[in-house]
Amino acid sequence: MEAVQYYKALADETRLRLLNLLIHHELNVNEIVNAMGMGQPRISRHLKILTECGLLKFRRDGLWVFYSATREGQGGWFNKLFQDFIESDNDVNLDYEKMKLILDEGMREKTRFFDSIASDWDDLKRGIIGTINISDEIVGRITNCNIAADLGCGTGELLLPIKKKAKRVIGVDKSPKMLEEAGHKLALNGKGIELRIGEMEHLPMRDQEADVAVINMVLHHLPSPDSSILEAGRVLKKGGLLIIVDLEKHQNEEMRKKFEHRWLGFTRKNIERWLVAGGFVPKEFVQYDARDDMKIDLFVSVKQ
Repeated sequence: MEAVQYYKALADETRLRLLNLLIHHELNVNEIVNAMGMGQPRISRHLKILTECGLLKFRRDGLWVFYSATREGQGGWFNKLFQDFIESDNDVNLDYEKMKLILDEGMREKTRFFDSIASDWDDLKRGIIGTINISDEIVGRITNCNIAADLGCGTGELLLPIKKKAKRVIGVDKSPKMLEEAGHKLALNGKGIELRIGEMEHLPMRDQEADVAVINMVLHHLPSPDSSILEAGRVLKKGGLLIIVDLEKHQNEEMRKKFEHRWLGFTRKNIERWLVAGGFVPKEFVQYDARDDMKIDLFVSVKQ
């Protein structure tokens, strides 16, 4: 009986605490070790038990392994009941608060990283993308509209090209230095373009504010790309256009070491599944050659 396996797996305080953490966030082993304050062999043994019984799942991404709570089937149903039961437990909530501090510091470190490379970012990005003019590919798929948003706009390379198709453009990024570089680009002819500081998971935009949204080479940096696609859906009007550009799944660990990539790209299936879950209808998929045998995928979808 599956239920017996679930209860046996949770008849241990450490595994109970682990499941509570992984219900809230997908984490790699090092993040779990830091949050729990235990050695890696001990953590790995407990993760194995929870995974084998079906309460956890994992994904391999290059040399890294990430764990999260199962959301589907009997295991997902059980985890939902467990979450409802455990949410008022003060002891396990202390683990969650510690984990949040670790993840928040990780995000601050990533912001500091992007601040440090802001002045070189355009050249660094071209070193990944290669000769393909992604800006033209994106803008060519945008129809004339009132408001377009570049979510994770970085140094604002896309803002002026998008302005040719939109009466107003909103650029959002969490790195102050990136936005500062974008401001320099817009100093002479940035009328109708507004820069806002904020995170992809909590965009500083109103519900249904935009007609078009672009997420260009951003999702691979995020802990929860699916949450950011949901958030993009919130700020888009019904019938609005979402254009996503990102790396196809690859095994180049240098992207993680040099550029803070949390995900080594995505499969087409992954992105389109998140789009459908976020209330979008996929309309177009195009793939381009990038540097070092990598591929770049472009997705066009419409908000239902």
